[in-house]
Amino acid sequence: MTPDFGKNPSLESVSVYFHIPFCSKKCPYCHFFVLPDKKSLKDQLLVGFKKEWQAKLSSLKNKNIVSIYFGGGTPTLFVNPGIKNLLQWTNDLHLDPNIEITVEANPETVTLALMKELKSYGVNRISIGVQSLDNDQLLILGREHSANKAIDAVNITKKAGIDNITLDLMYDLPHQTLQNFSKTLDQIENLPITHLSLYNLTIEPQTAFYKKRETLINHLPSDENSLKLLELACKRLETMGLKRYEISAFARDGAISIHNTGYWKARPFHGFGPSAFSYIEGRRFRNIAHSKKYLEQEVPIDFEEKLEDDEHKNELLAIHLRLLDGVDLPSSQKTHVPLPKLSLIKLQILHAEKYLELSQTKVKLSNKGLLFYDTVATKII
Repeated sequence: MTPDFGKNPSLESVSVYFHIPFCSKKCPYCHFFVLPDKKSLKDQLLVGFKKEWQAKLSSLKNKNIVSIYFGGGTPTLFVNPGIKNLLQWTNDLHLDPNIEITVEANPETVTLALMKELKSYGVNRISIGVQSLDNDQLLILGREHSANKAIDAVNITKKAGIDNITLDLMYDLPHQTLQNFSKTLDQIENLPITHLSLYNLTIEPQTAFYKKRETLINHLPSDENSLKLLELACKRLETMGLKRYEISAFARDGAISIHNTGYWKARPFHGFGPSAFSYIEGRRFRNIAHSKKYLEQEVPIDFEEKLEDDEHKNELLAIHLRLLDGVDLPSSQKTHVPLPKLSLIKLQILHAEKYLELSQTKVKLSNKGLLFYDTVATKII
């Protein structure tokens, strides 16, 4: 069963996300909103954060803040006064005693002094964008660090006293083979990490990779080899003590991501910064992905959506199924109101098609469903 992370029964548990968009350069596969690493833009963004924080502060009062996440971009380019001030603002809120505070970092930005500084602010989890430990693959991905620098970044973070370290790792890369991927996994085995997120490369519109997709596609692993890469990673990570608990996430005992688990279990979260999403009272919001408009607009929202009840229940069910532990049906029915009859029929059909394991009390992905989650989600939603 997925643990309930220190929830105060008298307060609603919520999460907070800050989007820190600064990068020294944009990676060719990245489709996120980013800005150049300029002091003037950082000063402006801090003003924008303050304005948005004051506007939303009342909605965070009397809530139990269980996680704070700084994503990017490269948040370690915005530590002082940025992250320092943002965390100081949260001191007036009810912070859960077991709160998880995560900062994303690119390896080339990691120094012992910086990690110690983040720890002094209360940061207790670092997410390092390693992506690969093969130098040829890192060049293809346009990363600015070497394999050795990535390894150093992990060890430096541990030396600074931050024990909860997670890595981002990619597969399905151009020219990737089982042999060079295996070497990356060999090196990961020796690192003091508690968590790993595994992503396959997707070529998104409005990225540099998308512009040369016709060339890249010829060098991507075949579907058969892609499956072999995934199976290799899952097997090796399990032997390292990193148990798969979500489609793309592996953790040691006690190190399941509090913040990300909230996304999958429909915990409300408040997003701050340009392009940041929020999910509050069944509504999904997105801030405008434009720095100037974000600063100028009183309410910097450019998208808002509230699904109809049945659609909302189906979406929550599909997202929750990403967790390998599955969905406890009696509990889900009680929390989110009974599932529509059509949804229950869809679950029966997916079970008959071997995508799901289904009982009277629980539904979860089968081994086939883990490989074809998008098919499962599409059929449910």
